Amino acid sequence: MLIKDLCSRIQPLDTMLRAKAQGRLDRLTKPLGSLGRLEELAASYVAMTGELKPKVPRGVVFTFAADHGVATEGVSAYPSEVTPQMVFNFLRGGAGVNVLARHAGVDVRVVDIGVDYEFGIVPGLLDRKIMKGTRNLSVEPAMTRSQAERALMVGIELAAGAVQEGIGLIGTGEMGIGNTTPSAAITAVMTGRSVEEVTGCGTGIDESGRTHKVAVIQQALDLHHPNQVDPLDVLAKVGGLEIGGLAGLILGAAAARVPVILDGFIAGAAALIAVGIQPLCRDYLIASHRSVEQGHLAILDHLGLKALLDLELRLGEGTGSCLGMDLLCAAIKIYTEMATFEEAGVSDKA
Repeated sequence: MLIKDLCSRIQPLDTMLRAKAQGRLDRLTKPLGSLGRLEELAASYVAMTGELKPKVPRGVVFTFAADHGVATEGVSAYPSEVTPQMVFNFLRGGAGVNVLARHAGVDVRVVDIGVDYEFGIVPGLLDRKIMKGTRNLSVEPAMTRSQAERALMVGIELAAGAVQEGIGLIGTGEMGIGNTTPSAAITAVMTGRSVEEVTGCGTGIDESGRTHKVAVIQQALDLHHPNQVDPLDVLAKVGGLEIGGLAGLILGAAAARVPVILDGFIAGAAALIAVGIQPLCRDYLIASHRSVEQGHLAILDHLGLKALLDLELRLGEGTGSCLGMDLLCAAIKIYTEMATFEEAGVSDKA
């Protein structure tokens, strides 16, 4: 399927269904609006899916893993060999995302889209490797336009497969040493903010390291001049393979009216690419949390999204997505299981 064809299938939210859902929420046995954002979540879910009487959906978090050539510039506190090591940790169920996914009752699917390591055949690992990490974006484009398109298609196809299985809720996750650098580059280009404003400390570099990181990103932007109105150009020149995979996942889910729970900064950068390609997919995004990474607020502001949580998270992996999925399922249960004043025989306010 061509990306253009898929994008044409993404439809605006059903505002009439949202109004009907809000009507039921207003009749539940509680003061009007007293469940706050949970009510907003429930009404949004109905509008996204078109299900006026929804069931709690099956959820899955896709954690895309990839390496980055720019890591050789010393922009991360950790070496690149941590990426494959963490992939094995995911597969053993020992990472933060695994713990929170078990708590939320959702699955984690790990995707090798560009790790600089030969895994061979590993049970549970989805092998979608496009290349062994991107190139060093500070001296050459991170990938070709064709490779960027392939990364998008990986995510699109995984979303389509999940929908065919009956998955009704998709979470975004990632792992890739150095990936806050391309994420900051994408954020600067797509939001129009300065590199200084959107670049944080990532996995824990100090202030001098952050200053160096800003310089590396600015060098890349000055060298490549990524085109803000051509998101695929931005992805190819200064992006990452896992970012492309997540952007495709968002597009594929939106085309099937499946809500997407965004994790933090890297997922937010992917959302900027996806929304740049097809603005309507923004209607299917739910921001699980506001990351400590300073560029994340610029992303949320640009997309017009309000985070559900602010817990000072900055891990990634899909950890925030799991928490957001748990909250969304709670909101759906409020909507479907709580009695109305009429059903409960309770008097409404005079």
